[in-house]
This record gives sequence, C-alpha cells and structure tokens, in this order.
Amino acid sequence: EGAVRFTVTSLYPLLYRLEKRGLLEGKGVEKAGQRRRRYYKLTADGRRALAAQRSAWQAFVEAIHRITGAERA
Repeated sequence: EGAVRFTVTSLYPLLYRLEKRGLLEGKGVEKAGQRRRRYYKLTADGRRALAAQRSAWQAFVEAIHRITGAERA
C-alpha cells in the first residue's frame, strides 16, 4: 500500500550487491523478440541471512511495541 517503494536506480544496485555477497543468484535470460531479463533467487546463505534479519526485525518491532504500548495491527 505504498509503505515501501523502490526505484530502478536503487533496486538494481541492491540486487547486484546481494549477488556479489552470495546471498542471491542471478540468471540472465534472452528470448527472441523480447528484451533481456534477469531472474534472482535466494541462495542457501541468502535464506540464512533472511531468517536472521527477520528475527532481528521481529525483536525490534516487539521492543517498539513495549515502549509505545501499541497493539499489533
């Protein structure tokens, strides 16, 4: 709902950095009559990093809720 927005100028450098760190695997695909596309998938290291980030984010959100007394939406 518009809470987070990415532009091409910020998204692709992020994807390239994640790929360089081994967290994503990119694959270029070319088809006749179509422009070249690149597809990404998480690597095993990427899945582990995502799990750690999710845990850290959840802990942060819970701490904010304790501070503010806000209920979960």
